[in-house]
Amino acid sequence: MSRALSIDIWSDVMCPWCAIGYYNLAQAIEQLDGEIDVTIRWMPFELNPDMPPEGEEQQAHLARKYGRTPVEASDMAGKMRAVGEQAGFQMHYHGEGDPPPAMMWNTFEAHKLLRWALAFAGPEAQTRLKLALFRAHFQYRRRIGEREVLLDIAEEEGLPRMGAAEALDDPGLGQAIRLEQRRAYDANITGVPAMIVGGRFLIPGAQEPDVYVSTLRRMADRLDVLAEREAAGR
Repeated sequence: MSRALSIDIWSDVMCPWCAIGYYNLAQAIEQLDGEIDVTIRWMPFELNPDMPPEGEEQQAHLARKYGRTPVEASDMAGKMRAVGEQAGFQMHYHGEGDPPPAMMWNTFEAHKLLRWALAFAGPEAQTRLKLALFRAHFQYRRRIGEREVLLDIAEEEGLPRMGAAEALDDPGLGQAIRLEQRRAYDANITGVPAMIVGGRFLIPGAQEPDVYVSTLRRMADRLDVLAEREAAGR
């Protein structure tokens, strides 16, 4: 019998390692098919909460935040594309014509949209939207810091545009995002991706598929033992 396992992934749409980590995790879940039934929920984590609405050019951002030279930033991007290819997620430009500049955007509104998608349509729809946002950012360089672009992506994924717009206007949803981010900080999550398995165990960073397979098996076993102990203690 397949065992149910929940994974909450703290992540940001701007984070290439979050995309790589998910695609490696997806390979692991496929290998565990029939053994472990995984439900994924995406949780908010802003890597750059102070990013202005107009965004920032990627190389300039890396230079400012991490002290990278243009050559170092370009080399880093090339290595990241190679790792992404291995994971099954291409990070080169897929659009037509000359590529627009690679940018970094404020993602608070995107996190609100993802939170609404989870509540409105469930975990699978939320994951579809998350992957669409990854593609929009890394493959098509869409301006995902902008409201209309977010609404377009939601609609393209089969979600109601009006409901998505209402979600972006909902101050309570914004407060929920802040509380979830605070929960991450309280749990000492300082980088992403960070995966919380079964509400108890942390898998930090992007791992290889075989690491996810062995780790999920081990954590599922530990959760079974804990459940048995808790049941015996009642």
